Amino acid sequence: MSIPKSVLIVGGSSQIGLAIAKECSAAGAVVSVISRQAKPELLAPKTAPLYWFQDAEQSEESCKQQVDLALEQQPETIFICNGVLHNDEGMPEKNLLQLKSQLLEKRFHSNVTVPALYLQALYRYLTKKQNIKVLVLSAKVGSISDNKLGGWYSYRMTKAALNMLIKNLSIEIGRVNKSACLVTLHPGTTATPLSEPFQKNLPEGQLQTPHQTAIRLLKVSENLKPEQNGQLLNWDATKIPF
Repeated sequence: MSIPKSVLIVGGSSQIGLAIAKECSAAGAVVSVISRQAKPELLAPKTAPLYWFQDAEQSEESCKQQVDLALEQQPETIFICNGVLHNDEGMPEKNLLQLKSQLLEKRFHSNVTVPALYLQALYRYLTKKQNIKVLVLSAKVGSISDNKLGGWYSYRMTKAALNMLIKNLSIEIGRVNKSACLVTLHPGTTATPLSEPFQKNLPEGQLQTPHQTAIRLLKVSENLKPEQNGQLLNWDATKIPF
């Protein structure tokens, strides 16, 4: 597997983001990470520099400041891993009566607004950097046409909005940078705190470790082509309908 010479991971304190950072660093890539959290003490580069930029505010100004610093390393591939399915404030809704407006606003902020702010800060770079690849972690449940079960209102709605954000931006960037490829990506079910309450009764082999997921996503990024610009992809690079 070919690893880019320089990689930027936004939302890099997530287990998937950390696994991507570790894999790329071990392969000799220059890795830049932007995260709300401070750099973990145990995360040390193997053979190449690893730059960690903490953005606790995630405001329009702070996003731009941290992105400007990270872009000094001229990343060839960018992963955006921000997102929340559940936390202490609430679990996914089973029906509409469980939907709370305040929680929906917070989910929209985490799953849509924050990625949008970072992409806004990256905008000029994306219009000029040849062969730039941007992979934004989304979810298959954000596909409207694939929805057969209902429920999970706030997560489904915000991931559908995220998919539209990337679709819109892919068209805009594609007009001025024909070599760019921006996609949303379903990482598959990964053994992280995000999926922990939903891991029971999964088919054997469906649950992947963060390391396994990182390898699969890096393989997708390796083979991305401009003609896939704007698509929602599964972890195996197959196209998921919107």
